Formats: sequence, structure tokens, C-alpha cells
Amino acid sequence: MSFSNFIKRPVLSTVVSIFFVLLGTIGLISLPIEQYPNIAPPTITVSTSYTGADAQAVLNSVISALEESINGVENMTYMSSTASNGGSASITVYFKQGSDPDMAAVNVQNRVQQAQALLPSEVTQVGVTVSKRQTSNVIMYSLTTDDGRYDAKFLTNYNNINIVPMLKRINGVGDVQSPSTADYSIRIWLKPDKMKEYGLIPSDVTTALAGQNIEAAPGNMGEQSDKAYEYTLRYKGRLSTPVEYDNIILKSTTTGQTLKLGDVAKIELGSLMYSVKILNNGRPGVIGMVQQIAGSNATQIANDVKTALTEQAKSFPPGMKYTIEQDVTEFLYASIEEVVTTLFITLILVFIVVYIFLQDFRSTLIPMIAVPVALIGTFLFLWIFGFSINLLVLSAMLLAIAIVVDDAIVVVEAVHAKLDQGYKSALTASIDAMNEISSAIISITLVMSAVFIPVSFIGGTSGTFYREFGVTMAVSIVISAINALTLSPALCAILLKPHKEEEGDKKMNFINRFHAGFNTQYDKILKKYKKGVERVINHRIITLVTVVAGIVLLVIMMGVTRTGLVPDEDTGTLFCTISAAPGTSQHRTMQIAQEVDKMLASNPAILRREMVGGYNFIAGMGSDQATFIIKLKPFDERPSGFFHKLAGIWQGDGLMRFFVNPTEANSVLGMIYKQTANIKDAQILAFGPPMIPGFSANNGVAVTLEDKTGGNLNKFFNIAQDYLKALNKRPEIQKAMTSYNPNYPQYMVDVDVAKCVQAGITPAAVLSTMQGYYGGLYASNFNAYGKLFRVMIEGNVESRMTKEGLSNIYVRTSDGMSPVNEFVKLHRVYGPSNINRFNLFTSINLTITPNNGSSTGQAIKAVQEVAKQKLPTGYGYEFSGLTRSEAESSNSTALIFVLCIVFVYLILSAQYESYILPLAVVLSIPFGLAGAFIFTNLFGHSNDIYMQISLIMLIGLLSKNAILIVQFALERRKTGMAIKYSAILGAGARLRPILMTSLAMIIGLIPLMFASGVGRNGNQTLGAAAVGGMLIGSAIQIFIVPALFCIFQWLQEKFTPLKFDDEENPEAAAELAQYAHAKKTQETYVNQLDKDENK
Repeated sequence: MSFSNFIKRPVLSTVVSIFFVLLGTIGLISLPIEQYPNIAPPTITVSTSYTGADAQAVLNSVISALEESINGVENMTYMSSTASNGGSASITVYFKQGSDPDMAAVNVQNRVQQAQALLPSEVTQVGVTVSKRQTSNVIMYSLTTDDGRYDAKFLTNYNNINIVPMLKRINGVGDVQSPSTADYSIRIWLKPDKMKEYGLIPSDVTTALAGQNIEAAPGNMGEQSDKAYEYTLRYKGRLSTPVEYDNIILKSTTTGQTLKLGDVAKIELGSLMYSVKILNNGRPGVIGMVQQIAGSNATQIANDVKTALTEQAKSFPPGMKYTIEQDVTEFLYASIEEVVTTLFITLILVFIVVYIFLQDFRSTLIPMIAVPVALIGTFLFLWIFGFSINLLVLSAMLLAIAIVVDDAIVVVEAVHAKLDQGYKSALTASIDAMNEISSAIISITLVMSAVFIPVSFIGGTSGTFYREFGVTMAVSIVISAINALTLSPALCAILLKPHKEEEGDKKMNFINRFHAGFNTQYDKILKKYKKGVERVINHRIITLVTVVAGIVLLVIMMGVTRTGLVPDEDTGTLFCTISAAPGTSQHRTMQIAQEVDKMLASNPAILRREMVGGYNFIAGMGSDQATFIIKLKPFDERPSGFFHKLAGIWQGDGLMRFFVNPTEANSVLGMIYKQTANIKDAQILAFGPPMIPGFSANNGVAVTLEDKTGGNLNKFFNIAQDYLKALNKRPEIQKAMTSYNPNYPQYMVDVDVAKCVQAGITPAAVLSTMQGYYGGLYASNFNAYGKLFRVMIEGNVESRMTKEGLSNIYVRTSDGMSPVNEFVKLHRVYGPSNINRFNLFTSINLTITPNNGSSTGQAIKAVQEVAKQKLPTGYGYEFSGLTRSEAESSNSTALIFVLCIVFVYLILSAQYESYILPLAVVLSIPFGLAGAFIFTNLFGHSNDIYMQISLIMLIGLLSKNAILIVQFALERRKTGMAIKYSAILGAGARLRPILMTSLAMIIGLIPLMFASGVGRNGNQTLGAAAVGGMLIGSAIQIFIVPALFCIFQWLQEKFTPLKFDDEENPEAAAELAQYAHAKKTQETYVNQLDKDENK
């Protein structure tokens, strides 16, 4: 194939490249930016509440009916549900990745509608909400003051009225939630003594509200008449102030006496519930948690939310401010900045390595022009495919530099070889060189693309990761090949000069002396290398044993390397949850939280802490629960770079900074555990947010135990406790715990039905009266500030403090008013505060934190092993969230690499018209992969997504090096050289470019291997695997590939004898001439295998 037109028309070549750069720039500007590709599955949440009901009642009457109806909805993967003692019911349905979230919401809504008739009237009155949102937060903000001038009720309602509606209108926002329960509510606090005095029960108040607190449509006056005007009739509508509710009439006699609601109750504008208390740095506050819809861009949402909050802050009341407690973009932008900085450092280092080898600034410039053209051009195709700029795409760009540079180096090397042979015109040298190597470049491009294309078709979570990485690499390689066939040879023709004759003893400067010294040393190395290759070729058994050893080593290293999905990083936000002993009052829980708050306030790395009493991100609501949202200081105030560590030597810290950084997230977590160790009456768990948004609230291992027997909750809890004990003994586990506890103090209400019948009432009437006083009734609504709020009825606090209060609560019977305790007996029992279900089975959620030095993959393995030993028949476990994706993806990793190698083998078989010769390439790959695993273990990293993309890249790059050795050796064999002779000379001719590419790659990625900034764990994993694979792989390949070529070419010729080319090969002739004058006899290079054949 002739590409001479591009060489003769350099303007055309440059225009092709300029097009790539321009279109790539447009793509770059248009692409969304996010942390990782969108891999979280669509999630639909169904929620409602049954006021006054306990967890078991909510489960039996609400959850069961809804779950039965929802189960099996199209594309559903699994669902979980929670029923709480506060009366709340929540079902989360997870769908297959790639499902349409809008369609999923519609399907779930239809199923919920079918179950409406089975739900209690109290639930249908409140309504069942179906919302599409992910389970983790994109951004978490807080409204607070510095001086505490506004209370939690005002802040909550300011947020609900002014902020939340505005944020919900932002594209991609699924929901804005708040743990605060201080929504405005007209609270009617019933006085039991007054109610008894006037012969009233709570349902009488409900009836009065239903009749008097109404919106009505009286109609029009004067319609269709001959009057001059028509009048619209208006009723005053719903009441809206406590005074108006005071005046609601409960009774009225003919004598004009009236009994008003204010006579039997205290009425105020209060809060809907009083179970949650929020403090921001010790001042009242409210939290807003912004959640996204599946498929939306988290970064765009976060930026839009911050813009909206900044705009809204201009009209805040005096003293009010907002703070950002969690923001996915902080870590993202800091990480991208690190990667881009590394990218430039890598480019400079690659430039230096290439210059040392090519020894000519003009020659070095050609590969360095090729890099930005290929990388920027790639963004155009990422935009066309609908991808985003994320950490994986940027990692692919980093790794692509070495491959892109290599294509241009092949061209420059080939043109230099022609000039070395005495060509007087760079144009002619470029044309002849391209005629020889253009087919090799095309075949290499096909092979390299073949490595990355199969990974793009794998499904699931890991498939999404691989797809973006694979396509990025494949596109950059194709653009690089187009560059190598058009721009690079055109630039060679323009920039390179024919070699001048040596001009006597020319005065040499430092650079010339360096080049001369380098060349002398390289020539010595080349001679030794050829001898080394010859020795390896002469010992076929050693070659085959080495290959087997390499494969065995790879298998062993794969087995011993710990696994994970993505490494945990310092994102700038941490969470700490407190679970006090069951039944602990809110007052005592807040005391424990205040203790923890003082400890957090003393930590210099912490900027702010938000305390939420009565709510736990993992366990849900309860008087015994609390959560801290900990905002660490900005990354620039918590430096962790190499120079900061070095500065510690003269700043008094010695070498300590190289080993411990007290301001990083892991150190802060360790300090929290250390400081809170003396708090004995509470379980404290500290963790970071999930690395991939949309799965769960924490970054630990999420496991759910299931009771498939439908048995006793206490028995299930004991089995779970035994399981946790065994799990906590495992070295991989730092902490395994559950917030579930069936030992919350409760009273069982036993109604004497016989007495009820004697008194002319039903048990339902007794329980309804108790609900009105103890549980609270949602009785009506009122309008204020353009929103609808609830009117709640409940007994005053004094009447429901102890069980003796039952004697003061009266129910109306046929004989008058009787105390409730005549019909009811209370028995002390124990039960759970929350009941969870997973796929219709009762479940217990476990939170598992891997030990320092252990990965999530190892923790998953420990969970599986302990489950086999400890869980009896009828009890099982399931993974959920990101852990489920990781467990599923671990099965596909080996398949991916086998696929990649098979594709390389098949394409090479087609190219060489042989099923035998490609084995010389394929069998050399395991050494590099083993090297990657060795370095990964050496540096303490995991076999995660970053390491795996390094492995895929290594398969491509190592194949490329091996292909070129085989290609050069094969060309020489076809001219009639002995097999050994052609292998030695082919390897020798390819040594310089292989060393150049490998060293450029290794030295270029060293900054990544020792990365120390934001996102360093991922960068270090990527760098260590790539550097280790290239270093060990290239070092062994350059000796093994020629030897394998000899073996498999000899085998191939046994089946298909070679037909030698008659045409002249000037390069081979030059090499032959060089060896003809050598002192060593040519006998040395007679192929040992040919000797055997002649015998």
C-alpha cells in the first residue's frame, strides 16, 4: 500500500491532523466531566408512613402488600425494604444497569396502584410516594448561623419553602431529602382530664376538624339571570393559625353554650415530629441531601446546585448562611488536576528519553507532535460515543502516550535506517521507508485495537469501566496509526536531513560528547545482547521451561493478589454513626453525641462537623441513633505531596511524614476510633462516602443475611451475632457489625375483648382512642407559605410519659366514660426498632469494614468462607450495592484477559497465515502480566479496575514489541537467512526502538507510581502495574521472543516449507556485509535447528 501522496503533499497531511485537533477540541469542550462512568443501576424508592404503628404492624399491613405487588416488575434485579417503629415504610427497588429509569418508575407506580386497596386508610390518606433516585448523595449542604439566632424549626421550613423546590427543578436531581422532621404542623395537644370532663374522645376532635377545617365551593350568584352583576361565592377555607383552631366548636347547646377545641387542648404551630435534632458546629442547622436520577451527570448537578445556592444566599435572612458538607466535585477536580499534571510530567520525561535515543531535536519533535494530535483527537470520538471525561478516560490517555509515541518512533527509526544506508534525500528515504513499514503499522494497529475492542462488549458494572477505557485506547491507537501513515512521514521528509560525511576532528560540545558516549555504550550493549540472544536460542529446553515458569508464576500471582473494585480515596468528607443501647432516650443519645463532638472539635484536620441526633445513615431513625457528617479541611490545607513530606525533615517532623499523615482521611478515621474507644454504651462506626456514587451511603462491604425459614426474629439475631463474632476474628476484617437489635423495650397491648363487649364497645374503639393520645393522628391539613402542612392530634407530653397514664385516658362506653386501663393490660416485651426485608425475606443488614492492608475483595472472600461455616440451613446471605457489582465482576476478569489474548492470536494467525508462529508473540505476554502482579503486591495495592486496565494495556504493548521482533526476523528469514541468524539480527534491529518505547513508558509513569496527591491510591496502582509489567516483560521478551521465533518458525516450516523471496533487501544486505567483515566466522550463525534438519 502506498502512502507516498501524503509524504509528497505535506499540507494535506497537516490538514488531516489539524482536523483531528480542532474536532477533538470541540469534543473536549462539549464532554461532561465526572468521577467515574455512570455505572449505578436505576433505583426506585417507594415510601409512606403509618402514624403510630410499630415496625411489625408496618411490615404486616403496608410493606407485605406493596412488596407482593412490586415483586417481579420488569428489569428488576433485587429489592430491599425497611419498616420502623416510627411508622415509616420504605422499599427500594434496584433495576438492571441500562434500564430506563422513567419506565421503571412508571412500572413501579402501576404496581403500587394495584396494592392501594390493601393498605390501611391512614396510609392511603398520607399517600404512597414513588421516586426515582440513587441511594447516595451528590451534594450535601447545610443551612445554619454563626450565633444560633434561628432555631431548627425556622431553618427546616425556610429550606423546605425556599431552597428544596428550587433544587428539585435542576435537571438530573431525583430528590432533595433532609433527616430533619421539624416541618410546620398545627399541633393539637389533647388534655385527657378536660376530654373526660366533657365526655370526648380523639375521634370527636377529628370529626370536628373534618367538618369545619375545609375548603368548599359554594358556587356563583346571579348566573343566567337578568341582574347587572354576577357574584362568586367564597368560603373562608381551611384554617391557618392556632387561634382559628382554638375556636373550632366541638359542642353547642340550644342555650348558646359552646365547647371549643381550645377548652380541651393546647394548640400551637409546632413541628411534625420531634425525633431529630441537627447541630452544625454546635449551632442549630438543617441538612439537605441532593440525590441524582440514574443516568444523570453528578458533576453537572453539583455545579448547578452550588450556583443555585449562591444565588439564593443573596436573599437569605440576616445571619443565615449555607455550608457544603459533601461535594463529589471537590475530589474529582483535585484528582483531575493531579492526573493532568502527571500527564505533562510524563510527556516531558518521554521527550527526554526519546531525545537521548534519537539524538536529534528534529527527530524527537516528530513523535512529540504525534502525541497531542492523537490524544486531543480522541475526545471527538468520546463525544460521539456519548462518554464523559472521567478518571478512567484520563488514565487511558496517560497509558496511551507510550503507544502513540511508539508508532511515530517506528516511522522515524525506519527513515533514519534509510539515511544510514546512504540516502541523500529525506523525501526518498521517507517514501521507501513507508513502503516497507506501512503494512506493519496497519497490522500492529489491528492487533492493538483487537486487544481493547473485546473488553468493550462485557456487560455489568466492570463492563462499563472497561468500555470507556477500551474505546479511549482503541481510538487513540487508530488516530496514532493515521498519524504514523500521514503526518509523521511528511514531517520526516521536511525535518530530517541526510547524514553528512564526518568532517575531520570537529570540535565536540557536551551534547555531542554525550551522544558519542551513549552510542558507544549502546553498541557494546547490542553486541552483548546478540550474544545473549544466541545463547538463549541454543538452549531450547531452558526457553520452554522459562515460558512455563512465566505462566505458572502469573497464575500464582493472580491467586495471591488481593482484589477490589476501586481503591478508597480521601474525598474530604467522612461519616460517623452512633448506635446507643436499645431504648436509650434522645436526651442520653445527645449526651453521647456531645462527647463525640468535643473529640471531633479537637482534631486539627476537621473543618466542620454536623451532628444529627435521632437519625443514622445506616440504621435509620430512632431515639438511640445519631450521625456526624465530618467535613475535613480543603485539600490544599492538608498537603500530602512529596515536597511536603521532604520539608518535614527540616521542620522538626523528621521522616515521620513519609509514613504518617495525620490530616488524611484514614488517619482521621483511626483517631475517631481511638478517641471513642472509651465510650462503652454505644456502637460507633466511622467511614468514608462510597467511591462510586449511586450505590449506598458508605464505602464498606454491604452484606445482608436472610432468614428463609420465616422463623423467630430472636433466633435469627443470635445466628447473625455468631456469624459476626466469627467474621470479626478474621484478619481481613477491621469491624463487622449490625445496627439491628431485637431487644428494644416495648409493651404488648392486650385488649380484654369480653369487657369491651360488656361495655358496648369494640377493641378497635379502645385502640383508636389510644392511638389518638399516644401515637398521634393525622387529622387534617392547613395552607401556609404556598404549601400544604399537616394538622396532628396527640395527647400532651405529661399524659404519655408512663404506663400509669392509661388510667387518665378515657374511652366512651354505653355507661359513660371509662378509663382505658379497664380494658387494656400492658406486658413488658422486647422487639426490634426496624425490620428489614430483602427480596421478600426477613433480613439483617451487616456493615463490614476491611482492615487496613486488606481489600474489599478479601473481605468478600472472608464473608463467603465464614457463611459456609456458620450459617445453618435455611439462612443465606446476599451482597448489595457496590459490593454486589464487585462480586459479580470478579467472575469476568479472567475471561476478559483470555479474550484479549485470543483476539491477538487470531489476528496474528491471519496475518502470518499460520496458527503456529503467533505463539511466539502470545507466549511472551505472561511475563509482563506476572511483572505487573509482582509490583502490585510489592507496593501493597489490589487487583482492582486500575490494575486491570494496566494489564489490558500491557497485553497490547507487549504484543506490539513481540510482533515487531517476529516481523523483522521473518523478513530476514524470507531472504534466505538461517532461522537463528534471522532471529538474532531481527531482534538486534528492533532492540533500540523497544528500549526507547519501554524506557519512555517506564520513566514516564514513575511519577504515577509514586503519586502522592489527591486520588493517589488509584494512580499508584495504575503506575505500579504498568511500570512493573513493562520492566519485567520487556527485559524477558527481548531474549525469549527470538528463541520462540526459532522454535515455532522451524515447526511451521516442517508443515509449510518456506518459499524464499528473490527480491533484494538492502537492509538485510547491509547487515550481511557488516558481518562478512567481522572476525567471527559465519559458521557461528548457521542455524542449529537447520543442522538438525540436515542430519
